[in-house]
Parts: sequence; structure tokens; C-alpha cells
Amino acid sequence: MLSGLFNYDNPVWRFIGKFWDVLILNVLWLVCSIPIVTIGASTTAMYYVTLKLARDEDGYTIRSFFKSFKENFRQATVIWLIFLAVVFLLGFDLYFFVAGLTEPSTFRTVMTTVFLAFLFVWAGMFTFVFPLQARFYNPVKKTIFNAFFMSIRHIFHTIGMIVIDLALIFLSLSYLPQLMVFGVALIAFVNSYFLNAIFKRYIPAPDRDIHDMRPIFAEEDAKEAAGQEAAAAGAGEAPASQEEAPAEGTGQSEDAR
Repeated sequence: MLSGLFNYDNPVWRFIGKFWDVLILNVLWLVCSIPIVTIGASTTAMYYVTLKLARDEDGYTIRSFFKSFKENFRQATVIWLIFLAVVFLLGFDLYFFVAGLTEPSTFRTVMTTVFLAFLFVWAGMFTFVFPLQARFYNPVKKTIFNAFFMSIRHIFHTIGMIVIDLALIFLSLSYLPQLMVFGVALIAFVNSYFLNAIFKRYIPAPDRDIHDMRPIFAEEDAKEAAGQEAAAAGAGEAPASQEEAPAEGTGQSEDAR
């Protein structure tokens, strides 16, 4: 009995070990985010580790964090600056319609609702974009594109993650300030369970070529391509797939690294 208790493969010890890793990750994220401009790279590196933790994959937390930080620094920084600029713009516009227009009106109500909807879309994309950068190889434009469509396609997961994130922030600032020890890394760790379930759909089976990645809308793309080829064959034209390069998929998984 005692040998089982002190076995480090024991679920209790593994659970404690994960939260120790989350605590370390929070410190690393805070330190690496101090210049502010590096928040994108540090968030990507944090998700690189938490996604592995949620998949019960062993590894070196600090080494993995800095490996991802270095590899993703340029693209993650560009993505972060884009999202930062957009949220500043949306925040300014929302403030203008809420506080700037003192007279209640239908126009004010409509525009406030519109910009709140834009902020929700931004939050959904923000929830996905850095985990995608950590998990898949893709250009910046494609990563942002994938973040938008994944957040919409998996809308219930998106809402669930946003609600849980806000609840954790609220609890940390009010009833359970002890959670602040784990900080942002705890939010990333919880989100990673949702994200792994989603990303699993876009990663090839072990018996498939790792470079043959499944597109985001694999079934829809296949049906559309089949329909275009049938139409082209009926018209006596060459299939479109022979004229244009196929649409880029989710990208190469980080498992191939």
C-alpha cells in the first residue's frame, strides 16, 4: 500500500505534478511577458506545454517553454500585435458609444450591441489563435483564419471556455485569491482539455502520412471538390484541382517537430 502511495505514477502524484508545472508556467509567462510585446510568444509557449500536460505527455516544462518561445517568437509577436491593435480599436469605439453619447437612443443601443458582438468574436479568436500557433505550422494569415472558423464552428466549446475563463478570473479576484498563484497558466491548462478535443479532429491518424494534414473542413472540401470535378467533366473542362493548388489545411502538427 505504501509503495503505491509513493509511486510517482500514482494519479494523485501526477495530478499534483501537473499543478506544480502550471505554477512554474505562470512564473515563466509573467517573466517573459514583462516587455509586453512578447506576450504573444510567451502565451504560445505556455499553451505548447499545457496542451502536452492535458494529453498526459511527459516532458521538461522549462525546456519545452523556451523551445516554443524561440521557435514561435516572430509569428506569435505579429499575431499578438494585430490582436492588440484590434481590441484597442474596438474598446475605443465601444467606449465612445457607451460614454461618449450621453443621450440614450436607438442608434447608441444598436452600435453598442454590434461592438459587443465584435468583442465576443475577438475573444473567441483570441482563445484559439495562440494554441493553434503552438500546435500547428502555418503562416500568420492562415493561423488567424483558422482561429476565426474554429471559434465559430465549435461555438459551444468557445462559449464554454470563455465562461470558465471569466469565472476563474472572478474567483481569483474575489473569493479564492489563492488561485492567483497559478494565474494565466491555470486558464490555459483548463482550456487545453477543450482544445485538445477539438484539435484531435484535425490531426491525421497514426497510419497516415504526417504531412497529409486534414483540412479544417475536410468533409465539406471533399464534397465541394467532387462537385466541381463532376461539373468540369460534364462541361468537358479540366478539373479545377489541376489548375490551382489545393487549399491549405490546418497545417503540420507540432508532433512532427
